[in-house]
Amino acid sequence: MSSRAATRVFQGVEEQIATGQLKDGAKLDETSLAERFQVSRTPVREALLQLVGSGLATQIPKRGCFVKAPSFREMIEMFEVMSELEGMCARLAARRISDEQLITLERLNKECENAIEANDSDLYYRKNVEFHECIYSACGNGFLAEETRSLRRRLQSFRRLQLRVRGRMSQSLDEHSEIIEAIRSGDADQADRVSRQHVMIQGERFNDLLAHIEQGP
Repeated sequence: MSSRAATRVFQGVEEQIATGQLKDGAKLDETSLAERFQVSRTPVREALLQLVGSGLATQIPKRGCFVKAPSFREMIEMFEVMSELEGMCARLAARRISDEQLITLERLNKECENAIEANDSDLYYRKNVEFHECIYSACGNGFLAEETRSLRRRLQSFRRLQLRVRGRMSQSLDEHSEIIEAIRSGDADQADRVSRQHVMIQGERFNDLLAHIEQGP
């Protein structure tokens, strides 16, 4: 129960940071958050630890926890790096993926399709994470996989919200199919290219939203 409550608080605060409702430097007060989400302070503390771990907050000794929101420029820079890392993972996966991993990748993409049919963007996000995790495992490079995961965690709130843009989930699914085909055929260059484009499309779709957030109301 505490874990579910912590996740609810984490995602609620995460979304407020991503949409600009909580500004950079704002204090995340345990008591206020517990009242807002109608939970005890224990899951709030867990959620704050998750926010610090994801890079969206910073803990200052004797002062408390504060929002650490990336600027528009930082966001685009992170998406640029993320696209290169994803491309490298797909390139290596095209050369190293096992038959079993390929079957898993196809199954996960089908589960993404089911999430679209259910019109559930959060479920799609979770299955999308599993889809990409399969590629990270298949790349056969543990260091690269962990670096990619680390940056993905920094961007997760923005990637989750981006999936709510009309038509984005279906477009993402089509891109997954292109990635699978390139990996299945062993075309490392194509796998790299379509994977990089897959991530950068997400970054581009955030441009107008993030520019508006930076300008303020």
